[in-house]
Amino acid sequence: MSKTIVGRAYEQQVLTDSLTSHRSELVAIYGRRRIGKTYLIREFFGNKITFSFTGLSTGKRADQIKNFILKLNEVTNEFKNEKHPADWLEAFSYLKAFLKGIKESKKKKVIFIDEFPWVDSHKSGFLNAFENFWNDYCTTRSDLVVVVCGSAASYMVKKIIRNSKGLSKRITQTIKLKPFNLHETQRFFKYKKILMEEYDILKIYMVIGGIAEYLEHVKAGESAVITIDRLCFQQDAYLENEYDEVFKSLFDENSYHQKIMNALVNNKKEGFTRDEILKELKISSGGRFSDSLEELMQSGFVLKYEAYKDDIKSTLYRIYDEFCLFHIKFMKPFKGSKWTQIFQKQEYKSWCGYAFETICLKHDKEVKKALKCDQIESKNYSWHNPKAQVDLVIDRDDDVVNLCEIKFYNDEFLLDATYLQRLRNKENQFKASTKTKKGIYTVMITTWGVKSNQYSQAIVTNSLTMKCLFEPM
Repeated sequence: MSKTIVGRAYEQQVLTDSLTSHRSELVAIYGRRRIGKTYLIREFFGNKITFSFTGLSTGKRADQIKNFILKLNEVTNEFKNEKHPADWLEAFSYLKAFLKGIKESKKKKVIFIDEFPWVDSHKSGFLNAFENFWNDYCTTRSDLVVVVCGSAASYMVKKIIRNSKGLSKRITQTIKLKPFNLHETQRFFKYKKILMEEYDILKIYMVIGGIAEYLEHVKAGESAVITIDRLCFQQDAYLENEYDEVFKSLFDENSYHQKIMNALVNNKKEGFTRDEILKELKISSGGRFSDSLEELMQSGFVLKYEAYKDDIKSTLYRIYDEFCLFHIKFMKPFKGSKWTQIFQKQEYKSWCGYAFETICLKHDKEVKKALKCDQIESKNYSWHNPKAQVDLVIDRDDDVVNLCEIKFYNDEFLLDATYLQRLRNKENQFKASTKTKKGIYTVMITTWGVKSNQYSQAIVTNSLTMKCLFEPM
């Protein structure tokens, strides 16, 4: 494990396995822009990288090939007097010739192709040539690790991981790089010598999520409010144009991606069904819409999850990316304003509840660990009927159902008689609707916990604080 990489324990183990296996490995890694894919590969493999090539974001085939050869000329003098290849088959023949000059050994050599989707433009022939390079040459050796990387999740999944032609079942390792969780974010700040309380980390996380490159711009000594104002609202703020740049770099302009995101941000706490999204967009279902929705999920921008209305199961969608939600909800409508004023508005307080709930859904394993039921099989879903709504239901195989009430609050949460009745009603409505015979237990997940009094003692079986979300898994 590299000391310069924070977290990523599973991913580092996968990469370690690729170095110690008895065969050549083809590793596919994907994840949204600025999440740290390139950093992970370069830092982990270091001087084991024999050849590295990054695609041009807008280059034509000739430009991409020229870039490829220029990178090859950085590691060998063999082709400096050769003419530039006419196509990708010829370009990869140069790479083969270079590798043939390196004696096969037990020590693995790493070939790293970054932003693979950028190179494989329409009719470029790049993917076919790469397939040939892997099948015709790399598989004849046992000492190569070929890493292909890309931010365009839909491309990486369809064209590489689920490839049904030349790369069918050829990928030996797959890494979907996700944002840091809260524990990793806290470790990242400690690595950068930023001392910050969990409450401030949580407030920053609710705005920019666990995107490594965004977190790099957090400074020591600043409060969450000042950090958010500097990164998102000040003139020429670092994240001012990030939302549009992310979508332009990943998706076609004539797709439904941003329209779907705008629809999902509307005030509907329990999420949207597919038909409700279509109704919001005023369109009928079709391939372009389906592809856009699927690509948003693959890229980590949208969450698909189970929900029940009474006893009728449905599938709901909600925005899953913290920064995207924050941009649509605050940065766009309040552009030119100061966050030091906006965060005191009621819109922010309402949004905090929704954002905190999403973070709890992302950290469901940490919640289950705090409930000491992480070794028990269970399924998560939301539930509602016209009279009650439950943020998170943990339906366990040990005949227990936890009804989780999630509240973001700036102090200990105080239950009174009215709130007690509200929670009682949720339990009763859930029992009547589902007709479950399992034990029903109400769990409160709050920032600072629940103040102990006669009302909380009457119904709350577990009071979890934000601290449990920061626990390592």
